[in-house]
Amino acid sequence: MRPGELNDTESQLWNSFATGAPVDARGGPPAARPAVRAEVVAALLLGAGDDVAPGGRPGLRLAGVRVTGRLDLRFAEVAVPVRLEECVFDDVPSLGGARCRELVLCGCVVPGLAAGTAQFDGRLVLSRCRLTGPLVLTGSQIHGDLDLRDTAIAAPGTEAVSAVRLVAGGDVLCGNLDVRGGFRLSGAAVAGEFDLAGASLRNPGGHALDAYHVQIDEDFTFHPGFSSEGRVILSGATVAAGIGFCGALLSNPGDVALEAVDVTVARNFDLGRGLTVDGGVKLDGSNVGTQLSFLDAVLSNPGGTALSLRLAQARETDLRTRRPADGTVDARNARLGTVHDTPACWPADLRLAEATYDALSSPLTAAERLDWLRRSSDGYLPQPYEQLAATYQRLGHDDEARTVLLAKQRERRGMLPPHTRLWAYVQDAAVGYGYRPLRAGLWLMALLACGSLFFGARPPVPVEPETAPRFQAVFYTLDLLVPVTAFGQETAFVARGTGQWLAYALTAAGWILATAVAAGVSRGISRQ
Repeated sequence: MRPGELNDTESQLWNSFATGAPVDARGGPPAARPAVRAEVVAALLLGAGDDVAPGGRPGLRLAGVRVTGRLDLRFAEVAVPVRLEECVFDDVPSLGGARCRELVLCGCVVPGLAAGTAQFDGRLVLSRCRLTGPLVLTGSQIHGDLDLRDTAIAAPGTEAVSAVRLVAGGDVLCGNLDVRGGFRLSGAAVAGEFDLAGASLRNPGGHALDAYHVQIDEDFTFHPGFSSEGRVILSGATVAAGIGFCGALLSNPGDVALEAVDVTVARNFDLGRGLTVDGGVKLDGSNVGTQLSFLDAVLSNPGGTALSLRLAQARETDLRTRRPADGTVDARNARLGTVHDTPACWPADLRLAEATYDALSSPLTAAERLDWLRRSSDGYLPQPYEQLAATYQRLGHDDEARTVLLAKQRERRGMLPPHTRLWAYVQDAAVGYGYRPLRAGLWLMALLACGSLFFGARPPVPVEPETAPRFQAVFYTLDLLVPVTAFGQETAFVARGTGQWLAYALTAAGWILATAVAAGVSRGISRQ
């Protein structure tokens, strides 16, 4: 390209390239922006400019122009830094397969950017830009930061950002990013932090963010001010620090709003402090190194699962939501560590089958905790009662543990056939299924008193008056009640009339009481 073929702005750019001096055409009305042809920019970047003097630092720095035509740098080697500010592009720049030193676009209007499999030795910056088409970074490698702060990207109905298998050697900065369409970066690897604070991702009915199987070496941050419409997918992600959604707003009504299945987080997974979710939160199989928190969160998925923690693991789990979750909370087979909760935040449907925990931070009685267990729509299951009883036993609260185990037997009773259920009622009344052993003594004392008073007033007749011992009403009643006693009163005397029927009743009551005690003792031994 010859200098005589250049307009004034292009000539300034051509002459300043060797030293990297800026060319700033701002100051006039936007409609009067000077034009710079994309082919001129490409020619300079591909080495058509004047020779660089020894020690020179060439570069392309351009502001306030309209770039006409298509900037085609596919598979090119761009050895100089490029910076464009407040420029308007007529066509989509194409950098597929290119290798660039550094590209900075600030405040530009671009109909998209195609940079799949490109390599950037430094940063890739698109800050304060407006993209009216997709940003394609599939398979790209950025040795520095990827900066998308304060940028708006609109491609409704398709992938507005495609960054599958992106590799970033620094941070990915997306603060206040506004995306209309899908944001996909599955399989990406980020050596720094991934910051989406204040970002707005909207793709109703689709995936607002698909970060499947990403690897983040520092924090993955969605707070404060992050919002999404559509599903946010973090499944399979590995985060070497923490994940935070504090103050975020996730919306995908009637479906899963946050899917974070099999996520591994080395530190905290914070889904509290003002998080609002309209849709389900699914954290099945995730492993959290320290605390999984829903403190002050609002979870709503009416008629569905508001929170799924199946097979999830955490050292601490904070379930103190701002109000009870509107929908099912499913923690089946989860390992929750220390659980923080209060009765005011318990959901109507809480599934705890096979869930385990090390401690419960709230100092609640067994009677209060039983309401917690009975909230499951799965009906009676023995393991949650055993787990709660074991927790009380570890704390030395044996009475509370027995209360829980007694409640377990009473809940189980409702599932028994009628004839077995009758015997269960007898065991409960007699000895509280073995968890209220003093009750047997009270029954024995009451029956002994009744029998002694009756037979003291109406003594039975001796079988052999000449050899019969002196009648003792108390010992006679004990002979009737206790199957193994041998005071000799029962064999020496025989009751008549009403006394005979009372004797039969006391004998039957004694056997029933003894059998109930034996069953309770057996249950207690088998529990040890």
